[in-house]
Amino acid sequence: MIQLYGMSSPNVRKVVVALEEMGLAYEPHHVAVFRGEQFTEEFLALNPLAKVPVIRDPEGPAAGEPIFESGAILIYLAESYGPQFLPADGPARYAVLKWLMLQVASAGPAFGNHSHFRLQHEANPYAARRFRHMAAQIYQVLEGRLGKADWLGGDAYSIADMAVWPWARYLQRHGMDPAEFPNLTAWEARIAERPAVIRADGVIRRFGEQDSADRVESPPAEREMLVGLHIPAPSAQAAAAIMTTTERT
Repeated sequence: MIQLYGMSSPNVRKVVVALEEMGLAYEPHHVAVFRGEQFTEEFLALNPLAKVPVIRDPEGPAAGEPIFESGAILIYLAESYGPQFLPADGPARYAVLKWLMLQVASAGPAFGNHSHFRLQHEANPYAARRFRHMAAQIYQVLEGRLGKADWLGGDAYSIADMAVWPWARYLQRHGMDPAEFPNLTAWEARIAERPAVIRADGVIRRFGEQDSADRVESPPAEREMLVGLHIPAPSAQAAAAIMTTTERT
């Protein structure tokens, strides 16, 4: 059975959606990121960058090797279990991959930083303006693409849609007018109605309930770790685990 390590973030949501869409058996493990659990020796052995999501698939092609970075996880799952969500070759494959890469390289970082600087009252005004501009530009690109094709990769729903959808749901929260993005909002609604996506919502909701409880209970030092103001140095054992994992990848 696949082991999923995560919390209620968009990057975890897209992996849960993929697992549900592919009908895979998996066991979700909540990682208490608001309490600093991602910096434990056990978790650093899974991902030396101390980030979720991570999966392990002991009986699959990866033979239990931890897989981190959500884009890599989606490609692994599609190639191993969901070929209908990633064509094997040809132009259709690269259409899916380029929109997937747009999410992991541009949409995720821009949208995440835009959210961060909207919430941070002490944020640099230049940074806040820059990431708002970047987010708006990406939303416009997505709107244009979905005016030309039903799905980001073309004619078929794919891992590109699964990757972008959890982030594009922030459209209104990011201060954008949904009326200016009719193609994007219609696409979002179609995905939200998919049975697998509805099932994934239940998993993410349970993660979110635990995240909320952890946020309330976390002391200042743990909150500083979450936003990168304080990162604990790994122990010698954890450092060795990090090196081993890095050498493998």
